[in-house]
Amino acid sequence: MKKITSFKVMDILEKAIEMDDVIHLEIGEPDFDTPEEIKEEGIRAIREEKIGYTHSFGMKKLREAVAEYYNSHYGTSIRYDNVVVTSGTSPALILGIEAILEYSGKKEILASNPGYACYPNFVSFLNGELITYELDLKNGFKQDIQAIKSKITDNTAAILINSPCNPTGVVMSPEDYRELAGLGVTIISDEIYQGLVYEGKRYDSILNYTENAIVLNGFSKLFAMTGWRLGYVIVPDKYLDLTQKLAQNLFISPNTISQYAAIEALTNSNVEKKIDAMAESYNTRRLFALDELQKQGLEIAAIPQGAYYIIIDVRKFTNDSLKFCYDLLMNARVAVTPGIDFGSNLEGCIRISYATSIENLKEGINRLGKYLNSLKNLPHFNEV
Repeated sequence: MKKITSFKVMDILEKAIEMDDVIHLEIGEPDFDTPEEIKEEGIRAIREEKIGYTHSFGMKKLREAVAEYYNSHYGTSIRYDNVVVTSGTSPALILGIEAILEYSGKKEILASNPGYACYPNFVSFLNGELITYELDLKNGFKQDIQAIKSKITDNTAAILINSPCNPTGVVMSPEDYRELAGLGVTIISDEIYQGLVYEGKRYDSILNYTENAIVLNGFSKLFAMTGWRLGYVIVPDKYLDLTQKLAQNLFISPNTISQYAAIEALTNSNVEKKIDAMAESYNTRRLFALDELQKQGLEIAAIPQGAYYIIIDVRKFTNDSLKFCYDLLMNARVAVTPGIDFGSNLEGCIRISYATSIENLKEGINRLGKYLNSLKNLPHFNEV
């Protein structure tokens, strides 16, 4: 049996749910309601009995809407034929990784350390081998193309990237994309946080720089639709037959009701205005949280340009971020994510999410600051 590691933030969340008066800064989930227009379209689909199976790739109208959205917002030129709708972005990642491994006959997937906590488990489960390249805290976790290049072998199937990045909030630059594309290796680009960018170009995609890429995206983050469980993967022609066989066997078809709602999400101009307002609110919270953290004298590992996360360096107090997070939860009633969830290069750091209210951010950061101040007189904290 393959060894699947736990997602430690979920353990923190489940413990925090059992407690009173906890400020939740651990989970990366929008605190906004799904826009009303989207909800109404889902309700209409139910009432009109539009609840049967669809094509395994999803409804043509939705696939066309995804292609049009990418082309109009990102400047790409994709066709709807290459869009595969899935029940969330995680199944999209399964299809993308398996298609590449099967088609190439290779095993190695390169990904960053730190990086999204579930990537290693996906690759391992699909009989691949995750090879990490290092992102340096001292360099603000920016991409190091030479570090990636040094890891490429004859057995490299793909490079897995995530921009805007969970957990760091770093956004890849056009030059990063161009250099990655120039390596000649297939790219898997997780773009689930695209649209939530606060400095520079808001929308970009690896597809503007290479056709040798599989792109993942969905509706959870930008459209505040986490529980609707709908995503999609954009795949080159050469992977389509294999992807269809996988989708038919593994998932049958994506959620029909959510597909109708997603068409409305992509095509309704009022929804566009609402998600723009959400993005503006996230930026306001980002700037507020950064200011509050600085007031508390906390060390910010990298200024985030996208998503809704901030990495805080607490290595002065601990080299065991998981133990630190449990202690913080029990003593200060603040739930945050341990850096070790995202790789060894974030050990001694914690991640907070600013996908919450200004009031929660203020109270949570204040409690965190007081807690850290209480530790300054405990030189042997790591041994406690």
